[in-house]
Amino acid sequence: MSVVFKKTQGLTEAQTHYCPGCTHGIIHRLVGEVLEELDVLGDTVGVAPVGCSVLAYNYFNCDMQEASHGRAPAAATGIKRIQPDKTVFTYQGDGDLASIGTAEIVHAAARGEKFTTIFVNNAIYGMTGGQMAPTTLVGQKATTAPYGREIDKQGFPIKMSEMLSTLEGAVFVERVSVDTPANVRKAKKAIKKAFEVQHAGLGFGIVEVLSTCPTNWGLAPNDSLQWLRDNMMPYYPLGNIKNIDLNGEVK
Repeated sequence: MSVVFKKTQGLTEAQTHYCPGCTHGIIHRLVGEVLEELDVLGDTVGVAPVGCSVLAYNYFNCDMQEASHGRAPAAATGIKRIQPDKTVFTYQGDGDLASIGTAEIVHAAARGEKFTTIFVNNAIYGMTGGQMAPTTLVGQKATTAPYGREIDKQGFPIKMSEMLSTLEGAVFVERVSVDTPANVRKAKKAIKKAFEVQHAGLGFGIVEVLSTCPTNWGLAPNDSLQWLRDNMMPYYPLGNIKNIDLNGEVK
């Protein structure tokens, strides 16, 4: 009997803790599949953040390092510089990366650190109860913005990928989503390219993945996917923002 689908060796057997409808699990699988297909699981070090994916070290079937809140890029920098032959990645949410960790990710990208960042953007603080994040949309309600984000009080949501793409050390920047099978396939392709860029030693690569948070959005899983399409995608458009071929030519 032929096998048409099986669990990736890139993930452990641990049952994840994520809420029903959360797309972290899909993103985990894509990262695991890519690492398995590139045959680097035994030579990979991932850095887990503080946030909903704080327990990522239980799920990825490779060496993992837990970092302080927002400091995953700093930890990854040290790991990659000491062990340049390893495949190194950070897995971070928008609170971890775009708020307390802004300085770390900006300067890692500016230096062109040769690791890969998977940036999961669900436009809210998930683990701590639904506070407003730097990525929360204008008008979007949060526990710390019960009337919705207001520009004159909280400013505009930060488009991290567009901002990081202006830095010369960031050579591959793409925003994807996992809301449909077609978009899942595109997300996997982007994640694989980001790791290939690292393996070619070309510089810093980041893939931003738009994700859902049904619990803190107060929506059913299916409704949260539609909310993402209707509200997040217009402000955070999908697509490649900065590309480089594996010969080092920036496009």
